Amino acid sequence: MNKQTKQMPMLALRGITVFPGMLVHFDVGRPKSLKAIEEAMTRDEMLLVVAQKDAGVDEPTQDDLYEMGTIVHISQVANVKDSQVKVLVKGEKRARILTIENESFMYADVEEIQEEELPEGDEQEAMIRTIGELFEKYASLSARITEEMIHGILSIKNSVEIMDMIIAHITLEVEKKQEILACLNIKERMYLVMNVLNTEIKILSIQKNIYSKVKKNIDQSQKEYFLREQIKVLQEELGDKDGIMADAALYEKKIDSLTISDEIKTKIHKEVKRLTKLPGSSPEVGTIRTYIDTVLEIPWSIKTPENTDLKHAHHILEKEHYALTKIKERVMEYVAVKKMSKSVETPILCLVGPPGVGKTSIAQSIAHAVGRNYVSVSLGGIRDESEIRGHRRTYIGSIPGRIVYALTQAKAMNPLILLDEVDKIMGDFRGDPAAALLEVLDSNQNSNFRDNYLEVPLDLSDCMFIATANNLSTIPKPLLDRMEVIDISSYTEIEKLHISKKYLLPKQLKKHALSAKNLKISDTHLLYITQHYTKEAGVRNLERTIAKVCRRAAREMVEKDIKYVRITSDRLREYLGMPCYLYEKKGEEPEIGIVRGLAWTSVGGDTLSIEVNVMKGKGQLELTGQMGDVMKESAKAAVSYIRSKVDTLDIKEDFYRTCDIHIHIPEGAVPKDGPSAGITMATAIISALTERPIKTDIAMTGEITIRGRVLAIGGLKEKLLAAKRAGINNIIIPKQNKKSIEEIDSNLLEGLNIIYVSMMDEVLQYVFA
Repeated sequence: MNKQTKQMPMLALRGITVFPGMLVHFDVGRPKSLKAIEEAMTRDEMLLVVAQKDAGVDEPTQDDLYEMGTIVHISQVANVKDSQVKVLVKGEKRARILTIENESFMYADVEEIQEEELPEGDEQEAMIRTIGELFEKYASLSARITEEMIHGILSIKNSVEIMDMIIAHITLEVEKKQEILACLNIKERMYLVMNVLNTEIKILSIQKNIYSKVKKNIDQSQKEYFLREQIKVLQEELGDKDGIMADAALYEKKIDSLTISDEIKTKIHKEVKRLTKLPGSSPEVGTIRTYIDTVLEIPWSIKTPENTDLKHAHHILEKEHYALTKIKERVMEYVAVKKMSKSVETPILCLVGPPGVGKTSIAQSIAHAVGRNYVSVSLGGIRDESEIRGHRRTYIGSIPGRIVYALTQAKAMNPLILLDEVDKIMGDFRGDPAAALLEVLDSNQNSNFRDNYLEVPLDLSDCMFIATANNLSTIPKPLLDRMEVIDISSYTEIEKLHISKKYLLPKQLKKHALSAKNLKISDTHLLYITQHYTKEAGVRNLERTIAKVCRRAAREMVEKDIKYVRITSDRLREYLGMPCYLYEKKGEEPEIGIVRGLAWTSVGGDTLSIEVNVMKGKGQLELTGQMGDVMKESAKAAVSYIRSKVDTLDIKEDFYRTCDIHIHIPEGAVPKDGPSAGITMATAIISALTERPIKTDIAMTGEITIRGRVLAIGGLKEKLLAAKRAGINNIIIPKQNKKSIEEIDSNLLEGLNIIYVSMMDEVLQYVFA
């Protein structure tokens, strides 16, 4: 192989590899490339063309170009538009770049490579024939190569030129073409060409097979389309444009297979008969079809087998929820009675409690425990009676009510249907949804419930209905009377701790790809999160806060490349910021006119310091701290009681004329109401009038009458927890609440001294320091 060195203008090509003997045209627009062509035309019309490694580079250097290129002869240059020409060149010989000068245009020192003839022999002849046969096979699979091109290439006498022309006509990546261009050993180049042809033949064969399958599918689809069109024409001739007769036959078959009452069958058969008599163009056809489809979708005779295994039901309820004892006991009672008698009425329950305490989720667990399908019907904000009972079919766009949809969705006639937010339904001029629910929730009527859309009786007696509500006062009395109300109170801090340990923390660890091994958090810190970063009746915000801790811990582990994180007090502040809620502890010294009361709020219990000042004046009673009407009346009742006991209490008889009394409850931005602060306000007024200090380790709650009787109050569990949290162990409560104490968990009462009173005189025996 002879080598010669010379200098010549050079052109960098994008995505094109030119082989010797190849005739190719391309557009040129880069300024340096245009100058290189001008230089070549003024000389001998010879130019070196080299492919770029990366077509995206606009100003290529020697490192951006392949080493091997081709010397070409410029056959034609034609202007296309300003600053762009079309060039036709023919490849002459291979050349290797030695150096490049890159100034106004690219100029290269190149080493010309003179190809040697392939030596004659049987092996070489066999290889050339094999290449020719492979190329013919490739051309038979490729639509781009014509018969004339095949004969023209294979008629070339020079074996080296044949290989170059074959590769030039095959669709290949630039890298693969450059590999063949740079291969100077003729025998190795022949093997490379054969490998390329074999690979491309395989790929084209697979493509052809895929195309044949796709074409077969398309042909089949076209055939089906033509057949369907022919059927339509025949149906039009028979007056059955939309295939009504065929659909009617299918409907009749489905109806006969259903186990339903004669009344329902007669009604559906009647609708099918109406359908067959209507012309296909009638707008009623779609309406009747929708009605029949809706009726047939109802699971008329399908019921899921119920679970009557007490142990299984108990295991599921305890596994999925902590506490909620009342509702669990009611479900266990139902399962036990169901086991003894199959004809027992299903309960209709109403779970009442603050948001986030698990009313909806316990309903899902009950469905799981008793073996019923679960479906939820959201009632919040609905105003139209038709949402429950359905629209009459005389209206355009009429649909069945939500109860029918619930049965269809549950795919059984004995599901557990959750009526969520039943206290949020509102009536208006379109009717009262609560009135429609009366029939649904009445066990004596719901076996024959009629939806306005269906117009046939629907048996709901096997359904278990569970309603949820936050407030009973907004539920109409007749509706409330049809439900068994179960109160779900807010969780105590100890209950929240158990819930977070058993349910919330494992759930969030799994959700954030963590485990108990790489995120370690103690009970103390979980309780601290509960007390100081959340203030709610349920656990929704607690779960969000635990999720935030998990996210921050995961981030810290990734950023610092550590194996685990242990939650400390400092880390909690770093993750969550300063505590959001602080609780007032008991005072250190006894004070005059300040008494600690206990209050119930929608997010749990709390303590209230009721302050009283007595000043010289004209007998005015000033009440501040956003007190409600009931609380103001309690304050007036307390003053009346004190006036009737001035001799016993050693108070001036005319205090109500000579003194002004100011009662204030701190946190003035928070509205407060209720009668349970009665004895607390009375005690504070007596302390201020007699100037006797009150013990710091005592708190109280109870309604007062003008005769000094102490009456029962509510929310006792939450109030006791608030006192315990404030470090107050002596609690005065009405004697009438003794039964409520017996229902409270003994762990909560541990360390508390409960003092029962029935008269205000008894209160005063315990309070003064």
